[in-house]
Amino acid sequence: MEVKEALIALNMVDHLGPIRLKQLLQYFPSPVELLSASESELSRVPGIGPETAHAIAHWDKLVDLAGEMQRIAAFGCSVLVESDPEYPAALREIYDPPIVLYVQGALQDRDRHGLAVVGSRRSSPYGLETARRLSYQLAGAGLTVVSGGARGIDTAAHQGALSAKGRTVAVLGTGINLVFPPENAELYRKIASGGAVMTQFPFNRPADRQSFPIRNRLVAGMTLGTLVVEAPLNSGAMITANFAVEYGRQVFAVPGRIDSPGSKGCHELIKKGAKLCEGVDDVLGEFEYLFPPSRSARGTGRAEVVLPLNDQETRLLGFLEDGEKSIDELIRASGLSSSVVSVALLGLELKRLVQPFPGKIFARVQRVQEP
Repeated sequence: MEVKEALIALNMVDHLGPIRLKQLLQYFPSPVELLSASESELSRVPGIGPETAHAIAHWDKLVDLAGEMQRIAAFGCSVLVESDPEYPAALREIYDPPIVLYVQGALQDRDRHGLAVVGSRRSSPYGLETARRLSYQLAGAGLTVVSGGARGIDTAAHQGALSAKGRTVAVLGTGINLVFPPENAELYRKIASGGAVMTQFPFNRPADRQSFPIRNRLVAGMTLGTLVVEAPLNSGAMITANFAVEYGRQVFAVPGRIDSPGSKGCHELIKKGAKLCEGVDDVLGEFEYLFPPSRSARGTGRAEVVLPLNDQETRLLGFLEDGEKSIDELIRASGLSSSVVSVALLGLELKRLVQPFPGKIFARVQRVQEP
């Protein structure tokens, strides 16, 4: 048995999570040997109760590993473990990284620059529009928008990122083969075609009250920060924000009406120190280190651009090759809408590739070759 197969089997064992597995692997050299341990050997490990010891010792009677491997092959998803280079680097930094990840689509190195955009399933038109707009702008600036694929704010966040032709990742609270809610089947397909749909749960695992907090932990753990758009006090989005704080990540919250129950959670987060978000600049300003200055003619700056350019940014840079232009000239030349051009210019400015001047004039920053 290969190590990855052993980890897939262990991930299917009841009463065993990443923390207990990490503890067990201090006593057993590898996951493969752990699966061969006797119940008495397992029971001697501190903190491992009789239920867990029994489940691991009899895993071959309780877990259908052969069937799971067949389902993985038939579905066409990949399975990542912590030793795989594609496994999200940010998840390696938390104390309870998932044992395995089932991924449809593909995770990329650039997804380490991800932001969680979350909120209520029962969202208002204001919340939905705000989530779409902010996610569109965040994806346009080069960040990967991560959310939970649920109704409401999650769906709006994914849609906004897709509209910007940016990357988005959906983290599920079910097995990878289940679509919840059912009406998001086409959305999941679009996400996987240019980003990723992922879960830590085995095939056919339905959604339940335990699975969503576990899912929220992944959303917070794999991102630089969490933006809560609209959330009541007792909501899954608040759980995600709490995990973000626990993992030492930034938390942002969008304010709403003071008499709206759907914004009470956001207001509570702001009271406790979350950064108030009135627009995309409030988020991007916290991550300026992702956009290090390019080497200019004066020799200032230290590095090349970290984040890749999207299609709109590349297009606008081309129009600036022959000199500075006003935003109106760029809109006419590119044929893009004013909102798309504004977002793209903001991304280029943060990446130190464009210099703004009074009168909404923009010029390309000239760089010199290394000596």
